Amino acid sequence: MQKFLSNQNKLFLIISIVILQVFLLKPIQVLADLPTGNAVKDPSAILRNALPIKQVELQEIQHKLEETSDLVRGGRWPALSKTVTKCQSLLKKYQSKIIQELPNDKKEIAEKTFLELKENFDSLQDYSKSKDKYSFIATRRDALDKIGGLEEYFLPTEFPYSIPQEFDNLPRLLGRAKVNIKTSKGDMQAIVDGFNAPLTAGAFIDLSSKNFYKNLPINRAEEFFVLQTGDPIGEEIGYVDPETNVERHVPLEIRIPNEKDTFYNQTFEDLGLYTETPTLPFATLGTLGWSHSNTAVDDGSSQFFFFLYEAELNPAGRNLIDGRNAAFGYVVDGFDVLEELTKDDTIISIDVLDGIENLKLNA
Repeated sequence: MQKFLSNQNKLFLIISIVILQVFLLKPIQVLADLPTGNAVKDPSAILRNALPIKQVELQEIQHKLEETSDLVRGGRWPALSKTVTKCQSLLKKYQSKIIQELPNDKKEIAEKTFLELKENFDSLQDYSKSKDKYSFIATRRDALDKIGGLEEYFLPTEFPYSIPQEFDNLPRLLGRAKVNIKTSKGDMQAIVDGFNAPLTAGAFIDLSSKNFYKNLPINRAEEFFVLQTGDPIGEEIGYVDPETNVERHVPLEIRIPNEKDTFYNQTFEDLGLYTETPTLPFATLGTLGWSHSNTAVDDGSSQFFFFLYEAELNPAGRNLIDGRNAAFGYVVDGFDVLEELTKDDTIISIDVLDGIENLKLNA
């Protein structure tokens, strides 16, 4: 009787089954369908875009000026000059409308800022024509800082997002704060964003104001990935509330642009949101992230990490941290210090420089 399969065909069948198992049983390794996501990698730009405002004219000027980043990097001077001309046109077109929408006590300073912006844009035009790259970049940064300052005048008077009542006993940062992070290698400064991560930012600022992080070591260091700290000396692995003698836990919280509510204790995988980019993405060197265990997302207490952005290993919009950990701020100064830190280094202190008035100890 003829054999059903020859030895050669048996081998072919076995190989085919193995290949099918690889593709069918391990779909997590198929990365081709992941989107490019948020390509913005400048922490100041991310923070501007994350403000809960709807002043579309001012944001249009901001975004048009931000478009010059790739142009100046590529030395595309004619296109750069055209884009600056468009910025000048938008500034002239929208100035009166923007000022008119401001509170009366902000209008005079806004008028002065617009005059300074006009001078900035005129200088940018000159630098684009003379191909002065470094002067262009410095002046653009100054102009964007001014635009960001104007945008803050449009922030709502009340906190714009709801926080579930089950977390009423947790501290929250109802706005932003600026901190100085002193390390054994030098100082860094960071902006902590309570608009988009109020409970995470609130826990961090609360602990910083209590000097909790004083002289704590870097307890985890993975090259091109993360530097982690916040593990207290002793047997505890988090902050124990002295009044209750119980370790305080902070829920995972993540906002997505244009969503009404913040998501709590749900990862992107839980929500089926595999192609989303959070409002605060892990997209730049020095992103501040809140740590939790491998078995739960709501047991983070005090430990946090600095994300060590490496474009080739963790491309913006393609990393595996977005949607699994909460980002709550960004290092904005002292990047050279951050790049020198290792597991042998120490957080000497974290001091709140600005925004402590936005911290509320509970609901």
